[in-house]
Amino acid sequence: MPFRELRRKKQQLSETACQAILKRGTSGVLAVAGDDGYPYAVPLSYVYDGERIFFHCALEGHKLDAIRRDDKVSFCVVDLDNVQPQTYTTHFASVIVFGRARVLENATAKRHALEKLAARYTPDDKEGRTREIERLFNRVCMVELTVEHMCGKQAIELVERR
Repeated sequence: MPFRELRRKKQQLSETACQAILKRGTSGVLAVAGDDGYPYAVPLSYVYDGERIFFHCALEGHKLDAIRRDDKVSFCVVDLDNVQPQTYTTHFASVIVFGRARVLENATAKRHALEKLAARYTPDDKEGRTREIERLFNRVCMVELTVEHMCGKQAIELVERR
């Protein structure tokens, strides 16, 4: 695959650490090739199941138009962002995923993904989740992002603390 290696290897997070950030996170920014060659980056809620990222959206819009035109996307999750004003830096940790996005057209796959997403945000209310999924099922689109490459990085100060 034509993915660049991280230039500052000392700051690179392991795959396990990247996956932990994706599992811990509740929001990220999806970047797609938007209209007229402009990048389009949009924040969204998601769930990561250890292999794929799922998110929901309306049945139409800029994001879906872009994905249908070009399924290559990137997705970024910031796990840590602590500004250190006394040293003019930020202690950060983040992950960027590169992959391919597709709309889940099969009703069973769509429902399964929607259940994963709903359980991520309301883990203690299965009955409520089920009602909400039934109510909105025909008005929501589910998208699956298959991970082809992921890379995480943290501030050098965090590396040096270990």
